[in-house]
Amino acid sequence: MGLCKLGCVPWLLGILFLSSLELLCMADVHYYDLIVRESNFTRLCTTKSMLVVNDSYPGPEIRVHRGDTVFVNVHNHGSYGFTIHWHGVKQPRNPWFDGPEFVTQCPIQPGTNFTYQVILSDEIGTLWWHAHSDWTRGSVHGAFVILPAPHESYPFHPPDADQTIILESWYNDDYLELIRNSTLNGQAVGIPNAYAINGHLGDTYECNDTIFRMEVNYQDTYLLRIINAAMNEEKFFSIANHTLIVVAQDASYVTRFATDYIMISPGQTMDVLVQANQNIGQYYMVMRNFHDSAASSNNNLTTAIFQYKNSVGGPMNNASLVSLPEPDDSKATSSFLSRIRNLRVRQNPPLRVPRAIHRRVYIAISTNSIPCTNDSVCITENRFVAALNNVSFVSPVIDILQAYYKRSINGVFTKDFPLEPPEYYNFTGDLTALNRNVTMGTKIVMLHYGEAVEIVFQATQFGAGGSHPFHLHGFSFYRVGSGSGNFNNVTDPKSYNLVDPPLINTVHVPASGWVALRFFANNPGVWFSHCHFERHSSWGMDTVFIVKNGGTKATSIRPPPASGMPVCSGT
Repeated sequence: MGLCKLGCVPWLLGILFLSSLELLCMADVHYYDLIVRESNFTRLCTTKSMLVVNDSYPGPEIRVHRGDTVFVNVHNHGSYGFTIHWHGVKQPRNPWFDGPEFVTQCPIQPGTNFTYQVILSDEIGTLWWHAHSDWTRGSVHGAFVILPAPHESYPFHPPDADQTIILESWYNDDYLELIRNSTLNGQAVGIPNAYAINGHLGDTYECNDTIFRMEVNYQDTYLLRIINAAMNEEKFFSIANHTLIVVAQDASYVTRFATDYIMISPGQTMDVLVQANQNIGQYYMVMRNFHDSAASSNNNLTTAIFQYKNSVGGPMNNASLVSLPEPDDSKATSSFLSRIRNLRVRQNPPLRVPRAIHRRVYIAISTNSIPCTNDSVCITENRFVAALNNVSFVSPVIDILQAYYKRSINGVFTKDFPLEPPEYYNFTGDLTALNRNVTMGTKIVMLHYGEAVEIVFQATQFGAGGSHPFHLHGFSFYRVGSGSGNFNNVTDPKSYNLVDPPLINTVHVPASGWVALRFFANNPGVWFSHCHFERHSSWGMDTVFIVKNGGTKATSIRPPPASGMPVCSGT
């Protein structure tokens, strides 16, 4: 997590084991051991035990090079099962190690271990890893830094050093208990007690918590690797008196632009250059929520310090004076996102935006309520659910990948996810008098290998409304268009950007609006797609895309690991 001079590889951030001296000399294969267990942490004058990796919050950083393969042996010393997901890693033909619970694998049970094979391809820059079971990712997460390959350069002047910045949610209660209680009583999890930057709550809370300090040299340039690991909150981030230069998003380079702030959604990563060119002293780094729904929100400022070496210290300006948009400033969000464009450089994958589309999927996003089926537990007559095209995803008890690959396991999923809303209405109008019926089920979308796919996500005003960050496993996709109101499939595609759309893995769906993305279905496997607001994903705002094998071995799913997969309980 510490400041790292260019080119260094902090092997000891994980517990690294190498089988031989020969392997030590290889730059393309790495081995990490992650020990997951309960540790005590004190924040807001409260001490709690929570599940973390290698006794650290956030967890250890994995730092490798583009194209490497990483083996990560995860040891579960906790009291319940979980999985790990390598967010943004495409895992070509390798869904066995993607990680979402009951989609590609069953949980790693207490007292056992499982080794993930993480295959990197064209990703470059900053990604992250996190638990993908219930709300465990709130404390089980860390950075996954992918440096340029040997003899490969940055598409900008190399920074003097880099620093990971992880934005987090803090609850005084246990993350697993939060979602278990919410599921039982049918209501939403409350807002966080605080937020953190690299595990530190800063100086704006009442309990004199610690603050993260990034020490810098005057006139040096730093690459900030910013990760939004918050549970349900999009974030504005800024550094007082300093200009941020955005250079990458979701492990793909973008056309550089200068800005006073960034807006980053849960699941997204952003690489930002900043030059230490101000008077020697201390400057606040500040984040706060971007919030555009009717749900409750904690809009407290959270701080860290950008500190010049040899600075005297002393008082700084009030953090509230840092230039940040207001929490509900949708124009600031859309203005920032509109500036992110693909950069045509050899370090990026060749720009291949699908033109002739084979498969269109139009998905209306909603939060709903249904009658509670257990009146002795629910605290109201209804419980929250979330849906895509009126289907609320039900997690199976046997993982979908196993059922699909073996073919002999039936009844785990059906292939009838609707490719458009079952009924059209004014999605972004006043829906208070409407009550859409919701179907509960494990419905998936089947795609043929090589198909050019367009997905349009349409936000609706059901429930609290608001924006959504949507993540697709196994792929990066092009964000080709976005707009307000209801998507018009005749006129809106005329405004698409097919020239330099950003290549990302998590997309902001604007409140009362839509976003369009395109990709080629060239990665066979079982791939999860879900809102990265954890409350929405837990309520069923998810689906699965299965990409069929192509006609050759090189276009087909790799066989399952010979050592076996974690076993589902009861099977």
